[in-house]
Amino acid sequence: MNTLTLNLLSSLLLMFWAVIVYHHLIYPMLLSRLGRQSDNDSTTGAIQPMPGVKRLTISLVIPAYNEADVIADKIRNVASLDYPADKLQLIIACDGCSDDTAEIARKTAQEPECRQLQVHIEDFKENRGKVAVLNDIIGQLDSNIVALSDASALISIDALLQACDAFQDADTGFVAATYKLLNPGSKGEADYWLYQTRIKCNEANLGSPIGVHGALYFFRRQLFTPLAADTINDDFILPMQMVMAGYKGVYLQDIVALELEQASLQMDEKRRVRIAAGNLQQLLRLIKLTLPRYKGTAFTFVSGKALRALMPAILFLQWLLCCLLAGESQILLALSILQPLGFTCAALSKCLPARLIPGKIQTIFYLANGYRASFIGMIRYCCGLERGCWKSVSKDSSQ
Repeated sequence: MNTLTLNLLSSLLLMFWAVIVYHHLIYPMLLSRLGRQSDNDSTTGAIQPMPGVKRLTISLVIPAYNEADVIADKIRNVASLDYPADKLQLIIACDGCSDDTAEIARKTAQEPECRQLQVHIEDFKENRGKVAVLNDIIGQLDSNIVALSDASALISIDALLQACDAFQDADTGFVAATYKLLNPGSKGEADYWLYQTRIKCNEANLGSPIGVHGALYFFRRQLFTPLAADTINDDFILPMQMVMAGYKGVYLQDIVALELEQASLQMDEKRRVRIAAGNLQQLLRLIKLTLPRYKGTAFTFVSGKALRALMPAILFLQWLLCCLLAGESQILLALSILQPLGFTCAALSKCLPARLIPGKIQTIFYLANGYRASFIGMIRYCCGLERGCWKSVSKDSSQ
């Protein structure tokens, strides 16, 4: 290998390493520091109650596919929320369910504690996908606010009141909730979602939260535009289109969506593959968010979401460079061997009881398995294998 080629490959490797370190270490620390210094702290804490404020009409839409196990509890949860009954309607959109989701929903809606709810059940006979359901349902609504929520996630009792108060600011386009797991599948998964909560908090302090979690979020109905049929991560594309239109997002930690279901390891991997495909799709479709006019949001989009979407490819390319340069350095030789070995151990760890793996190692393995799934997701998207169709996470791949 001649000197010029060696220098070029070495420079590329150092650049990839710098990007990896920046995304995983420097960016979170920088984001935390900038977030604390920001004047926008009101975008992440609890909204102060506004006595006498006019309550907006809210349509709470629950897209459902084979949710017979959880739909009754979800309806009872919504019936218990602190919000004027005449300002709230609940819409259960059954997307070609092959179980008794629709029938259970009808029976539950007639229970004494649920009768005050305005419940509408749309029982679509064909499974067309979540995006098709959202386009059909939301396009027919006339409420001020639309809330989207998963059937398996319980909503905190004052969530609607807090969201309504946040929308008193005319510049607010969407409100994001905090996602929590009742039963994390592993310590690695629990640590990951705590990390994501901190990141979203700091992102919101710099501009708008970068996307929301589909378990629960709110937006102004008039800002909705039909999504492309092949949209994968609607809970990112939809709110960020509103940011591009000049509105801001609010992240409220006191609005909680508590996930009741625990996905199996297989289902969790399918979900992560699908999300990775969606990350690449949303980067390509929302590339304008990198423009300087979006200020703090552009910074967090590039440093967070964009690099996350590209990170599996970056990790793979830096490993290839380590292999190409292995003959020039014992350290690079070791790295070229240890990296695939580490990912293999992470994959095999899913076959072992969690109690046998130390907590910090579980977190590292969870991250490694996530990147392996993300790499597969990138390949699938580039090959046109990921489409807009969805199924519940406990049954199949999901967002």
